[in-house]
Amino acid sequence: MTQGEPAALRPTPFVMSSLTAPPLPDLPRPPWRALVVVTLAVALVHLALLGLTPMAVGSQPAPLAGKFSTRTIVIAPPPSAEPAAGSAATPAQAATPAAASAPKPVHPRAARTITPPKPRAPVETPRPPPPPVEIVPQPAVEPVIEPAAKAPAVEPTPADTTAATAPEAAASAPGGSGGAASAGNAGSGTSPQGAMTGPTALRVPGSVQLAFAVTGQQGASPMQGVFGRLDWLQDGNAYDARLALTFLFRTLRTQHSSGVIGPTGIEPQRFSDNRKTEIASHFVRDQGKVVFSNNAPSVPLLAGAQDRLSVVLQLGAMLAGDPARYPAGSAISVQTVSSRDAEIWTFNVEGEEKLSLPAGDFTVRKLTRSPRREFDDRIELWLAPDLGYLPVRIKQTQPNGDFADMQLREQLAMKPPG
Repeated sequence: MTQGEPAALRPTPFVMSSLTAPPLPDLPRPPWRALVVVTLAVALVHLALLGLTPMAVGSQPAPLAGKFSTRTIVIAPPPSAEPAAGSAATPAQAATPAAASAPKPVHPRAARTITPPKPRAPVETPRPPPPPVEIVPQPAVEPVIEPAAKAPAVEPTPADTTAATAPEAAASAPGGSGGAASAGNAGSGTSPQGAMTGPTALRVPGSVQLAFAVTGQQGASPMQGVFGRLDWLQDGNAYDARLALTFLFRTLRTQHSSGVIGPTGIEPQRFSDNRKTEIASHFVRDQGKVVFSNNAPSVPLLAGAQDRLSVVLQLGAMLAGDPARYPAGSAISVQTVSSRDAEIWTFNVEGEEKLSLPAGDFTVRKLTRSPRREFDDRIELWLAPDLGYLPVRIKQTQPNGDFADMQLREQLAMKPPG
């Protein structure tokens, strides 16, 4: 550049500092101790959340999923009433000579037992008088003989006792509908078996899984590609039964029954039927009624009542316990509870027959519940003695002709856990 050039034409020198950003003001840095405290606080919060999560989240396991029994439960019939009557008469006979021959040993004992309690002193006003007044406590000994007074109620033979259950079932049946009363009449003579309060021997099957092939008709289209599975779990005290119908990967319908195993066999506590939504019925035994979740009116709970799923297994336990008691031509009446109502179902017992199924050939006993009213379903059960009278075929036919026929495809034995 010459000295005579104007200043505007002079080249500007390139300075690197002109391209740098202006310096930022100094920010206060948090002390390292504060960072440590914040980090520890966050870690403690995470640990607390992780510790509480298993308590609030997660599905509850099935009550019998890890504990079940594959052994058959044998429920022996209760002892006959004759020994009870004899045993009741024995104290009465023993009390008579005691009262007649040696009253003196009894009175001092009665006086000693009555003396300690202070509240009985007002009642024991004759206590101070001499021994003649000691006869007053003698009526207090009479309640010991009360079992003998109950003996007449036990005196009837087992046949008379079981026959008395028929009027009970018939009298309670009209509470549901007029058809229930006719069911009690239809089961007359065999309703004691249906009531299941008499001396009945039962053999409750062990835990098992049964797989079924299902065919049928639903409207204009046949039912194809449907499979059924019955899971029966019991641990000797409680049971859990589930019947599911599936198509591909979708569950069409599920019935679930749970309860306990008692002196009368299977005793349901809850039954549910789930198609699109679940509807349940509850067996409130301490109040003697069945309560429905759909707000339907409750109904009286009869002795030996079952639900639509447990009745199949209970009938098998009855036949397994005493097959000779249910010959061909006999009938069994049972109060059967659905998810909406309860009614008396009467099953007619047929003789043995041969049946060919996908799982093989079986000798079976057939039980049929015939419809009595216009909208009743026809239920047919085939129970196999070789499998402990478990169902190997179940067919349900609706009044409009639709039906579902479940035939045993495979038996899956349950393996004890561990």
